[in-house]
Amino acid sequence: MTDVTHAIAAATSAAASLDLPANDAIVLHNSNKLALRLTPCDVLARVAPVGQEVAQFEVELAQRLAEFGSPVGLLEPRVDPRVYVRDGFAVTLWTYYEPVTPHVSPVDYAEALERLHAGMRKVDVPSPSFMDRITEAQEVVANLDLSPELADADRVFLSGRLGSLRRAIEDRGAMEQLLHGEPHPGNVLSTKNGPLFIDLETCCRGPVEFDLAHVPEAVCKHYPNVDQGLVDDCRQLVLAMLAAWRWELGDQFPNGRRFGEEFLRLLREGPPWPTFDAVSRRLDGL
Repeated sequence: MTDVTHAIAAATSAAASLDLPANDAIVLHNSNKLALRLTPCDVLARVAPVGQEVAQFEVELAQRLAEFGSPVGLLEPRVDPRVYVRDGFAVTLWTYYEPVTPHVSPVDYAEALERLHAGMRKVDVPSPSFMDRITEAQEVVANLDLSPELADADRVFLSGRLGSLRRAIEDRGAMEQLLHGEPHPGNVLSTKNGPLFIDLETCCRGPVEFDLAHVPEAVCKHYPNVDQGLVDDCRQLVLAMLAAWRWELGDQFPNGRRFGEEFLRLLREGPPWPTFDAVSRRLDGL
């Protein structure tokens, strides 16, 4: 998000109007939405421009999952669980969890994800298909206006790979359910209550292997009854979709172009397909 100053002002204003003192805001994460720690009330605020978020869906889903005891970050209990609109921004208020160490172990991560999936099977909410995300990536690649700097050869290659992976996954006919959508390490908190998943706005319907394609390899090994062939297809799909989005006009991902080039290189190089966290650790360490 580029308009950080106004987003912070909207969050602190919303909190203050609810008798939550917010004299300071610490930026925890800034991408398509802004995550802030408001102090001294110690609240996690998530802010996005109105119309560019699915905040109401996320609030309702978090409430439903919490009722089933699912391992998700909770909404701030001192205020009504809803979306607060301020100056063109949608603000949601969540419990802030003090991070604890060590980081989540692969076994605990896998068990938490399995519990999350079990809770999601009990929740009946309208949700998009993970195939919709593939369609969005295909549109970025197909439209020169959306990805003007993507080279012609890369455009042809990426379009073909997205299409073939879509067909291969459809042909497997795997059972589908509600998923987190992006349960990578950046969306898992290590807390005194154990691992908790956050950022539910990416939830979609699909095979559990699509979620598993986002987690570290060591975590995947501890998740039961996995179709490894489908995981491999989904890992490759995630790389292809991420490649498309890094070339999208206006993409604000840090070092996005470098990541876009690396994803294309990995897709051409072939298996084994790395997970996003492995690619991030390697590139961020350069």
